[in-house]
Amino acid sequence: MLMARAADMLVLGAEQIITCAPSGYPIDGPLAGAAAADAGIIDRGAMAVCEGTIAMVGSENEVLECFFVDAHTHLVYAGSRHREHAMRLAGARYLDILAAGGGIISTVKATRAASLEELTAITRQRLAMMLLHGTTTVEAKSGYGLTKEDELKQLKAAADAGAGGPVDVVSTFMGAHAVPPEFTAASGGGGADAYIDYLCAEVIPAVAEQGIAEFCDVFCETGVFTVEQSRRVLAAGQARGMRAKIHADEINPSGGAELAADLGAVSAEHLAAASPEGIRRMAEAGVIAVLLPATMFTLMSSAYADARAMIAAGVPVALATDFNPGTSPTMSMPFVMTLACLQMKMTPQEAMIAATRNAAWAVGRGHTAGMLASGRPATFVVLNAEHIDALPFFVGMNPVTQVFVGGRPVVWQSSEQCDWRACT
Repeated sequence: MLMARAADMLVLGAEQIITCAPSGYPIDGPLAGAAAADAGIIDRGAMAVCEGTIAMVGSENEVLECFFVDAHTHLVYAGSRHREHAMRLAGARYLDILAAGGGIISTVKATRAASLEELTAITRQRLAMMLLHGTTTVEAKSGYGLTKEDELKQLKAAADAGAGGPVDVVSTFMGAHAVPPEFTAASGGGGADAYIDYLCAEVIPAVAEQGIAEFCDVFCETGVFTVEQSRRVLAAGQARGMRAKIHADEINPSGGAELAADLGAVSAEHLAAASPEGIRRMAEAGVIAVLLPATMFTLMSSAYADARAMIAAGVPVALATDFNPGTSPTMSMPFVMTLACLQMKMTPQEAMIAATRNAAWAVGRGHTAGMLASGRPATFVVLNAEHIDALPFFVGMNPVTQVFVGGRPVVWQSSEQCDWRACT
Protein backbone atom coordinates (compact mmCIF):
# COMPACT_ATOMS: atom_id res chain seq x y z
CA MET A 1 0.00 0.00 0.00
CA LEU A 2 1.28 3.48 -0.80
CA MET A 3 1.57 5.55 2.38
CA ALA A 4 1.69 9.33 2.60
CA ARG A 5 3.76 11.49 4.91
CA ALA A 6 4.06 15.26 5.18
CA ALA A 7 6.32 17.52 3.13
CA ASP A 8 8.28 16.14 0.17
CA MET A 9 7.14 13.16 -1.87
CA LEU A 10 9.11 9.93 -1.96
CA VAL A 11 7.67 7.00 -3.91
CA LEU A 12 9.30 3.61 -3.34
CA GLY A 13 8.41 0.02 -4.13
CA ALA A 14 6.26 0.47 -7.22
CA GLU A 15 6.64 -2.48 -9.58
CA GLN A 16 7.00 -0.05 -12.49
CA ILE A 17 7.03 3.71 -12.86
CA ILE A 18 5.77 4.71 -16.30
CA THR A 19 7.22 8.16 -16.91
CA CYS A 20 6.28 8.62 -20.60
CA ALA A 21 9.61 10.46 -20.75
CA PRO A 22 11.99 7.92 -22.32
CA SER A 23 15.68 8.65 -22.04
CA GLY A 24 17.40 9.80 -25.19
CA TYR A 25 14.40 11.79 -26.43
CA PRO A 26 13.51 15.46 -25.87
CA ILE A 27 11.11 16.28 -23.07
CA ASP A 28 9.17 18.72 -25.24
CA GLY A 29 6.78 17.59 -27.94
CA PRO A 30 4.72 14.50 -28.75
CA LEU A 31 6.45 11.24 -29.65
CA ALA A 32 6.17 9.60 -33.06
CA GLY A 33 7.48 6.51 -34.81
CA ALA A 34 9.89 4.32 -32.85
CA ALA A 35 10.10 6.87 -30.03
CA ALA A 36 6.40 6.34 -29.29
CA ALA A 37 7.08 2.67 -28.52
CA ASP A 38 9.08 3.56 -25.40
CA ALA A 39 6.99 4.62 -22.41
CA GLY A 40 10.02 5.43 -20.28
CA ILE A 41 9.50 2.59 -17.80
CA ILE A 42 11.60 2.37 -14.64
CA ASP A 43 11.32 -1.08 -13.06
CA ARG A 44 11.12 -1.05 -9.26
CA GLY A 45 12.03 2.61 -9.35
CA ALA A 46 11.55 5.54 -7.00
CA MET A 47 10.25 9.06 -7.45
CA ALA A 48 10.80 12.16 -5.32
CA VAL A 49 8.97 15.46 -5.81
CA CYS A 50 9.43 18.64 -3.77
CA GLU A 51 7.50 21.84 -3.19
CA GLY A 52 3.90 21.36 -2.13
CA THR A 53 3.63 17.61 -2.66
CA ILE A 54 3.40 14.63 -0.31
CA ALA A 55 5.71 11.75 0.73
CA MET A 56 4.73 8.23 -0.29
CA VAL A 57 5.95 4.65 -0.03
CA GLY A 58 4.83 2.11 -2.67
CA SER A 59 4.26 -1.64 -2.44
CA GLU A 60 4.91 -4.34 -4.97
CA ASN A 61 2.39 -5.40 -7.62
CA GLU A 62 1.40 -1.85 -8.43
CA VAL A 63 2.21 0.34 -11.39
CA LEU A 64 2.66 4.10 -11.14
CA GLU A 65 2.02 6.28 -14.19
CA CYS A 66 1.44 9.97 -14.83
CA PHE A 67 -2.30 10.18 -15.53
CA PHE A 68 -4.64 9.93 -18.48
CA VAL A 69 -5.45 12.85 -20.75
CA ASP A 70 -8.75 12.49 -22.62
CA ALA A 71 -8.09 14.56 -25.72
CA HIS A 72 -11.51 14.39 -27.39
CA THR A 73 -14.90 14.44 -25.66
CA HIS A 74 -18.36 15.91 -26.12
CA LEU A 75 -18.72 16.24 -22.38
CA VAL A 76 -21.42 18.87 -21.98
CA TYR A 77 -24.92 17.87 -23.03
CA ALA A 78 -28.37 17.08 -21.68
CA GLY A 79 -30.69 14.17 -22.37
CA SER A 80 -30.03 10.52 -23.15
CA ARG A 81 -29.90 8.54 -26.38
CA HIS A 82 -29.65 5.03 -24.96
CA ARG A 83 -32.71 3.95 -26.97
CA GLU A 84 -30.70 4.44 -30.15
CA HIS A 85 -28.39 1.64 -29.09
CA ALA A 86 -31.27 -0.82 -29.02
CA MET A 87 -32.39 0.45 -32.43
CA ARG A 88 -28.88 -0.03 -33.79
CA LEU A 89 -28.76 -3.57 -32.43
CA ALA A 90 -32.02 -4.23 -34.26
CA GLY A 91 -30.46 -3.12 -37.54
CA ALA A 92 -31.42 0.55 -37.72
CA ARG A 93 -29.08 2.82 -39.65
CA TYR A 94 -28.27 6.41 -38.81
CA LEU A 95 -30.89 7.83 -41.17
CA ASP A 96 -33.48 5.52 -39.63
CA ILE A 97 -32.57 6.85 -36.20
CA LEU A 98 -32.81 10.44 -37.44
CA ALA A 99 -36.24 9.76 -38.92
CA ALA A 100 -37.36 8.39 -35.55
CA GLY A 101 -36.38 11.65 -33.84
CA GLY A 102 -32.96 10.56 -32.62
CA GLY A 103 -29.43 11.51 -33.53
CA ILE A 104 -27.52 14.67 -32.78
CA ILE A 105 -30.51 16.97 -33.19
CA SER A 106 -32.32 15.25 -30.33
CA THR A 107 -29.35 16.10 -28.11
CA VAL A 108 -29.38 19.66 -29.43
CA LYS A 109 -33.02 20.05 -28.38
CA ALA A 110 -32.35 18.68 -24.88
CA THR A 111 -29.23 20.80 -24.42
CA ARG A 112 -30.97 23.97 -25.52
CA ALA A 113 -33.74 23.28 -23.03
CA ALA A 114 -31.34 22.75 -20.11
CA SER A 115 -30.25 25.60 -17.87
CA LEU A 116 -26.62 26.53 -17.30
CA GLU A 117 -26.87 25.21 -13.75
CA GLU A 118 -28.27 21.88 -14.92
CA LEU A 119 -25.55 21.44 -17.54
CA THR A 120 -22.85 22.35 -15.04
CA ALA A 121 -24.09 19.82 -12.48
CA ILE A 122 -24.32 17.02 -15.05
CA THR A 123 -20.87 17.82 -16.39
CA ARG A 124 -19.33 17.83 -12.93
CA GLN A 125 -20.75 14.35 -12.30
CA ARG A 126 -19.14 13.12 -15.51
CA LEU A 127 -15.81 14.64 -14.56
CA ALA A 128 -15.96 12.76 -11.26
CA MET A 129 -16.51 9.49 -13.10
CA MET A 130 -13.58 10.20 -15.41
CA LEU A 131 -11.40 10.97 -12.40
CA LEU A 132 -12.20 7.55 -10.94
CA HIS A 133 -10.75 6.10 -14.15
CA GLY A 134 -7.53 8.09 -13.83
CA THR A 135 -8.27 11.03 -16.13
CA THR A 136 -7.25 14.43 -14.78
CA THR A 137 -7.18 16.46 -18.01
CA VAL A 138 -10.19 16.49 -20.34
CA GLU A 139 -10.91 18.28 -23.59
CA ALA A 140 -14.59 19.28 -23.85
CA LYS A 141 -16.24 20.35 -27.09
CA SER A 142 -19.38 22.39 -27.53
CA GLY A 143 -21.59 21.61 -30.52
CA TYR A 144 -24.95 20.68 -29.02
CA GLY A 145 -26.23 24.24 -28.85
CA LEU A 146 -25.74 25.48 -32.42
CA THR A 147 -26.87 29.01 -31.53
CA LYS A 148 -24.66 31.74 -30.12
CA GLU A 149 -26.42 31.69 -26.77
CA ASP A 150 -26.45 27.92 -26.40
CA GLU A 151 -22.87 27.39 -27.56
CA LEU A 152 -21.73 29.97 -25.01
CA LYS A 153 -23.86 28.20 -22.39
CA GLN A 154 -22.14 24.89 -23.12
CA LEU A 155 -18.68 26.42 -22.92
CA LYS A 156 -19.56 28.24 -19.69
CA ALA A 157 -20.86 24.98 -18.19
CA ALA A 158 -17.56 23.26 -19.04
CA ALA A 159 -15.59 26.05 -17.39
CA ASP A 160 -17.80 26.16 -14.31
CA ALA A 161 -17.76 22.38 -13.89
CA GLY A 162 -13.98 22.28 -13.89
CA ALA A 163 -13.37 25.41 -11.84
CA GLY A 164 -11.60 24.69 -8.58
CA GLY A 165 -11.70 20.94 -9.11
CA PRO A 166 -9.04 18.29 -9.65
CA VAL A 167 -9.74 17.86 -13.38
CA ASP A 168 -8.35 20.36 -15.87
CA VAL A 169 -11.01 21.05 -18.52
CA VAL A 170 -9.79 22.31 -21.89
CA SER A 171 -12.61 23.83 -23.93
CA THR A 172 -13.08 23.60 -27.69
CA PHE A 173 -15.67 25.57 -29.65
CA MET A 174 -17.42 23.27 -32.11
CA GLY A 175 -20.44 25.15 -33.34
CA ALA A 176 -19.77 23.53 -36.72
CA HIS A 177 -20.89 20.13 -35.47
CA ALA A 178 -24.06 19.96 -37.56
CA VAL A 179 -26.44 22.26 -39.41
CA PRO A 180 -29.23 23.16 -36.95
CA PRO A 181 -32.85 22.60 -38.01
CA GLU A 182 -33.57 26.30 -38.43
CA PHE A 183 -30.79 26.59 -41.02
CA THR A 184 -31.61 23.54 -43.13
CA ALA A 185 -32.77 24.08 -46.68
CA ALA A 186 -36.01 22.30 -45.84
CA SER A 187 -36.72 25.00 -43.27
CA GLY A 188 -35.84 27.77 -45.69
CA GLY A 189 -32.79 28.67 -43.66
CA GLY A 190 -30.15 28.81 -46.35
CA GLY A 191 -28.33 25.56 -45.59
CA ALA A 192 -24.76 24.90 -44.47
CA ASP A 193 -23.24 27.96 -46.18
CA ALA A 194 -25.62 30.30 -44.39
CA TYR A 195 -24.88 28.61 -41.08
CA ILE A 196 -21.13 28.96 -41.65
CA ASP A 197 -21.69 32.66 -42.37
CA TYR A 198 -23.51 32.96 -39.04
CA LEU A 199 -20.77 31.15 -37.12
CA CYS A 200 -17.99 33.27 -38.61
CA ALA A 201 -19.79 36.59 -38.28
CA GLU A 202 -21.49 36.23 -34.89
CA VAL A 203 -20.61 33.15 -32.85
CA ILE A 204 -16.84 32.87 -33.18
CA PRO A 205 -16.31 36.56 -32.31
CA ALA A 206 -18.52 36.15 -29.23
CA VAL A 207 -16.64 33.04 -28.09
CA ALA A 208 -13.31 34.78 -28.58
CA GLU A 209 -14.47 37.90 -26.73
CA GLN A 210 -15.36 35.83 -23.67
CA GLY A 211 -12.11 33.84 -23.89
CA ILE A 212 -13.79 30.54 -23.04
CA ALA A 213 -12.39 28.30 -25.78
CA GLU A 214 -8.78 27.48 -26.59
CA PHE A 215 -9.55 25.53 -29.76
CA CYS A 216 -11.95 25.62 -32.70
CA ASP A 217 -13.18 22.39 -34.28
CA VAL A 218 -15.38 21.43 -37.25
CA PHE A 219 -16.96 18.22 -38.52
CA CYS A 220 -15.43 17.92 -41.99
CA GLU A 221 -17.32 15.02 -43.51
CA THR A 222 -19.40 14.13 -46.54
CA GLY A 223 -22.93 15.37 -45.91
CA VAL A 224 -21.91 17.62 -43.02
CA PHE A 225 -19.37 20.35 -43.86
CA THR A 226 -17.15 20.47 -46.93
CA VAL A 227 -13.44 21.12 -46.92
CA GLU A 228 -13.96 24.73 -47.95
CA GLN A 229 -16.67 25.32 -45.34
CA SER A 230 -14.40 23.74 -42.74
CA ARG A 231 -11.50 25.91 -43.85
CA ARG A 232 -13.60 29.04 -43.34
CA VAL A 233 -14.59 28.07 -39.80
CA LEU A 234 -11.09 27.09 -38.70
CA ALA A 235 -9.48 30.14 -40.30
CA ALA A 236 -12.01 32.37 -38.54
CA GLY A 237 -11.18 30.70 -35.24
CA GLN A 238 -7.44 31.00 -35.83
CA ALA A 239 -7.83 34.69 -36.63
CA ARG A 240 -9.46 35.09 -33.19
CA GLY A 241 -6.74 33.21 -31.33
CA MET A 242 -8.25 29.72 -31.25
CA ARG A 243 -6.01 26.88 -32.39
CA ALA A 244 -7.44 24.47 -34.96
CA LYS A 245 -8.70 20.94 -34.49
CA ILE A 246 -10.73 19.00 -37.02
CA HIS A 247 -13.09 16.01 -37.06
CA ALA A 248 -11.58 14.45 -40.17
CA ASP A 249 -12.30 11.49 -42.42
CA GLU A 250 -14.44 9.61 -39.92
CA ILE A 251 -16.63 7.90 -42.51
CA ASN A 252 -15.23 8.87 -45.91
CA PRO A 253 -11.84 10.17 -47.11
CA SER A 254 -13.20 13.72 -47.30
CA GLY A 255 -9.91 15.64 -47.29
CA GLY A 256 -9.95 16.53 -43.60
CA ALA A 257 -6.47 15.19 -42.88
CA GLU A 258 -5.04 17.21 -45.76
CA LEU A 259 -6.86 20.33 -44.54
CA ALA A 260 -5.44 19.84 -41.05
CA ALA A 261 -1.95 19.82 -42.54
CA ASP A 262 -2.65 22.88 -44.71
CA LEU A 263 -3.84 24.94 -41.73
CA GLY A 264 -1.23 23.72 -39.26
CA ALA A 265 -3.93 22.26 -37.03
CA VAL A 266 -2.88 20.91 -33.66
CA SER A 267 -4.78 17.70 -34.30
CA ALA A 268 -7.00 15.79 -36.69
CA GLU A 269 -9.44 13.42 -35.01
CA HIS A 270 -11.25 10.17 -35.91
CA LEU A 271 -9.35 9.49 -39.19
CA ALA A 272 -10.87 6.04 -39.75
CA ALA A 273 -10.98 6.77 -43.50
CA ALA A 274 -7.89 8.96 -43.82
CA SER A 275 -6.07 8.60 -47.12
CA PRO A 276 -2.38 7.63 -47.39
CA GLU A 277 -1.73 11.12 -48.76
CA GLY A 278 -3.51 12.68 -45.81
CA ILE A 279 -1.44 10.62 -43.38
CA ARG A 280 1.78 11.58 -45.15
CA ARG A 281 0.93 15.27 -45.04
CA MET A 282 -0.06 15.11 -41.39
CA ALA A 283 3.34 13.62 -40.59
CA GLU A 284 5.12 16.38 -42.49
CA ALA A 285 3.10 19.08 -40.73
CA GLY A 286 3.39 17.56 -37.25
CA VAL A 287 -0.38 17.19 -36.86
CA ILE A 288 -1.32 14.87 -34.00
CA ALA A 289 -3.77 12.07 -34.87
CA VAL A 290 -6.35 11.66 -32.11
CA LEU A 291 -7.82 8.19 -32.61
CA LEU A 292 -11.16 7.12 -31.14
CA PRO A 293 -11.57 3.33 -31.17
CA ALA A 294 -14.49 3.32 -28.72
CA THR A 295 -16.64 4.99 -31.37
CA MET A 296 -16.04 2.19 -33.86
CA PHE A 297 -16.65 -0.34 -31.08
CA THR A 298 -20.02 1.19 -30.17
CA LEU A 299 -21.05 1.41 -33.82
CA MET A 300 -20.09 -2.25 -34.29
CA SER A 301 -17.80 -1.24 -37.13
CA SER A 302 -14.59 -2.90 -38.24
CA ALA A 303 -13.32 0.32 -39.87
CA TYR A 304 -10.86 1.32 -37.16
CA ALA A 305 -8.27 3.98 -37.92
CA ASP A 306 -5.01 2.59 -39.29
CA ALA A 307 -2.81 3.40 -36.32
CA ARG A 308 0.05 1.25 -37.59
CA ALA A 309 0.23 3.17 -40.87
CA MET A 310 0.23 6.46 -38.98
CA ILE A 311 2.96 5.35 -36.60
CA ALA A 312 5.04 4.05 -39.51
CA ALA A 313 4.61 7.38 -41.31
CA GLY A 314 5.81 9.34 -38.27
CA VAL A 315 2.46 10.80 -37.21
CA PRO A 316 2.20 11.38 -33.43
CA VAL A 317 -0.77 9.30 -32.29
CA ALA A 318 -3.01 10.15 -29.34
CA LEU A 319 -6.03 8.32 -27.95
CA ALA A 320 -9.31 9.61 -26.53
CA THR A 321 -12.73 8.31 -25.51
CA ASP A 322 -14.87 10.51 -27.80
CA PHE A 323 -17.34 10.41 -24.90
CA ASN A 324 -20.68 11.53 -26.34
CA PRO A 325 -24.37 10.73 -25.94
CA GLY A 326 -24.82 8.73 -29.13
CA THR A 327 -21.81 6.85 -30.44
CA SER A 328 -19.28 6.50 -27.61
CA PRO A 329 -20.79 6.40 -24.12
CA THR A 330 -17.55 5.53 -22.31
CA MET A 331 -15.47 7.64 -19.95
CA SER A 332 -12.71 5.04 -19.46
CA MET A 333 -9.29 5.68 -20.96
CA PRO A 334 -8.06 2.23 -19.80
CA PHE A 335 -10.82 0.68 -21.93
CA VAL A 336 -9.77 2.83 -24.88
CA MET A 337 -6.21 1.57 -24.44
CA THR A 338 -7.51 -1.99 -24.57
CA LEU A 339 -9.33 -1.30 -27.83
CA ALA A 340 -6.26 0.40 -29.28
CA CYS A 341 -4.23 -2.73 -28.64
CA LEU A 342 -6.84 -5.29 -29.69
CA GLN A 343 -8.35 -3.50 -32.69
CA MET A 344 -5.61 -1.15 -33.93
CA LYS A 345 -2.62 -3.37 -33.05
CA MET A 346 -0.86 -0.76 -30.94
CA THR A 347 1.56 -2.04 -28.32
CA PRO A 348 0.80 -1.33 -24.65
CA GLN A 349 3.64 1.20 -24.51
CA GLU A 350 2.43 2.95 -27.68
CA ALA A 351 -1.07 3.07 -26.23
CA MET A 352 0.24 4.53 -22.97
CA ILE A 353 2.18 7.27 -24.75
CA ALA A 354 -0.92 7.98 -26.86
CA ALA A 355 -3.19 8.21 -23.80
CA THR A 356 -0.88 10.50 -21.83
CA ARG A 357 2.01 12.42 -23.35
CA ASN A 358 0.74 12.76 -26.92
CA ALA A 359 -2.81 13.43 -25.74
CA ALA A 360 -1.48 16.24 -23.54
CA TRP A 361 0.18 17.92 -26.52
CA ALA A 362 -3.05 17.50 -28.50
CA VAL A 363 -4.89 19.69 -25.96
CA GLY A 364 -2.17 22.26 -25.36
CA ARG A 365 -1.03 20.86 -22.03
CA GLY A 366 2.22 19.24 -23.09
CA HIS A 367 4.35 21.39 -20.78
CA THR A 368 2.41 20.49 -17.64
CA ALA A 369 0.73 17.12 -18.24
CA GLY A 370 1.33 13.72 -19.74
CA MET A 371 4.62 12.62 -18.16
CA LEU A 372 6.53 12.20 -14.92
CA ALA A 373 9.66 14.31 -15.09
CA SER A 374 11.65 16.71 -12.96
CA GLY A 375 9.79 19.97 -12.44
CA ARG A 376 6.40 18.54 -13.42
CA PRO A 377 3.33 18.64 -11.16
CA ALA A 378 3.03 15.61 -8.88
CA THR A 379 -0.11 14.37 -10.58
CA PHE A 380 -0.15 10.63 -11.11
CA VAL A 381 -2.18 7.44 -10.96
CA VAL A 382 -1.53 4.20 -9.10
CA LEU A 383 -2.73 1.17 -11.05
CA ASN A 384 -3.54 -2.31 -9.80
CA ALA A 385 -1.25 -4.10 -12.23
CA GLU A 386 2.10 -5.84 -12.13
CA HIS A 387 3.26 -4.65 -15.53
CA ILE A 388 2.27 -2.22 -18.26
CA ASP A 389 1.33 -5.18 -20.48
CA ALA A 390 -1.40 -6.11 -17.99
CA LEU A 391 -3.25 -2.82 -18.40
CA PRO A 392 -4.90 -3.52 -21.78
CA PHE A 393 -5.17 -7.25 -21.03
CA PHE A 394 -7.94 -7.09 -18.42
CA VAL A 395 -10.79 -5.94 -20.63
CA GLY A 396 -13.31 -3.55 -19.11
CA MET A 397 -11.78 -3.47 -15.64
CA ASN A 398 -10.82 -0.22 -13.93
CA PRO A 399 -7.19 -0.64 -12.80
CA VAL A 400 -7.04 2.72 -11.01
CA THR A 401 -6.64 2.47 -7.24
CA GLN A 402 -5.33 5.94 -6.39
CA VAL A 403 -5.16 9.33 -8.08
CA PHE A 404 -3.00 12.19 -6.83
CA VAL A 405 -3.34 15.72 -8.21
CA GLY A 406 -0.57 18.12 -7.31
CA GLY A 407 0.52 15.73 -4.59
CA ARG A 408 -2.97 15.61 -3.08
CA PRO A 409 -4.92 12.33 -2.95
CA VAL A 410 -8.26 12.73 -4.73
CA VAL A 411 -9.16 9.08 -5.41
CA TRP A 412 -8.43 6.18 -3.09
CA GLN A 413 -10.24 2.99 -3.97
CA SER A 414 -9.43 -0.69 -3.53
CA SER A 415 -11.01 -4.05 -2.84
CA GLU A 416 -10.38 -3.36 0.84
CA GLN A 417 -13.26 -0.91 0.73
CA CYS A 418 -15.71 -3.74 0.01
CA ASP A 419 -17.48 -5.39 2.96
CA TRP A 420 -17.48 -9.03 1.89
CA ARG A 421 -19.19 -10.09 5.11
CA ALA A 422 -22.30 -8.16 4.11
CA CYS A 423 -22.57 -10.34 1.01
CA THR A 424 -22.56 -13.70 2.81
